[in-house]
Amino acid sequence: MPTTDEAYAHCRRLARTEARNFYYAFLLLTRERRDAMSAVYSFMRQSDDIADDDRASVQARQVKLRSWRRRFSEAMSGDSGEDPVLMAFSDAVRRYTIPHTYFDELLDGMESDLALPMYRTFDDLYRYCYQAASVVGMTTIHVLGFETDEAIPLAERCGVAFQLTNIIRDVSADAALGRVYLPSTELEAFGLDRSDLLNLTIPYSDSRFQRLMDFQWKRAQRYYLDSAPLLPMVSSASRPALWALMSIYYGLLLRIRQTSYDVFQQRVSLPLWRKLWIVARAMQSRVDGGTPPFPA
Repeated sequence: MPTTDEAYAHCRRLARTEARNFYYAFLLLTRERRDAMSAVYSFMRQSDDIADDDRASVQARQVKLRSWRRRFSEAMSGDSGEDPVLMAFSDAVRRYTIPHTYFDELLDGMESDLALPMYRTFDDLYRYCYQAASVVGMTTIHVLGFETDEAIPLAERCGVAFQLTNIIRDVSADAALGRVYLPSTELEAFGLDRSDLLNLTIPYSDSRFQRLMDFQWKRAQRYYLDSAPLLPMVSSASRPALWALMSIYYGLLLRIRQTSYDVFQQRVSLPLWRKLWIVARAMQSRVDGGTPPFPA
């Protein structure tokens, strides 16, 4: 059985290899908080890997997710077995008093997503965004430390901003998996339907798609701007990391618009130099004792 230190080391390696955007922000945290975020990320990554394993049938993935949920519940009760991810994760959850319900919500969202649900309205989609990303945001601020409960709904909105960015970026990749996350009422409002996105039968330059994406982009931007007051509410030592994470994701949103919403032929990403610039600016702000304005 691995020791707790060995379990955290395993999660650090996984986060360094897989976390991409998140890992750049982790580097700005204290070692203890960085380890906790690596453990939380690893738990979520392992959950994602079960849900997204297209080599297995939907039924098989549902069975695996339910088994994983039982193991999560056992870990929360003190029995992590020999799984280094569950061992480090359960230690981090206890250390930072993270509500267990967040992870039940996360797993609920993954199970429902396997059924390829249709989202008719934005209210329907918001529930999925909450389960897929808001709970991640609320978990994160528990690790970062926050000074007032007003931070929790702002972290919820920040998570929605991140998930909307992912949805806009991944229209083509999601279609390949038989998924359309954009609400059908909004597709209809712009003269489109699910089959247009599922089959990618329209060019990204089509005016209807451009107007649809511009509408989605503006909504995502609003969620970022609405969540900006979260920054001064987290502990001063963690503020640069949160600023970097929000700036990287907001930069990705800007990048999507710069490509004229060409999300059919490429997976839009933020250039490495831009991520490094954001991290360097955040590091300098830690030395200076302030936080850069958001958006950067």
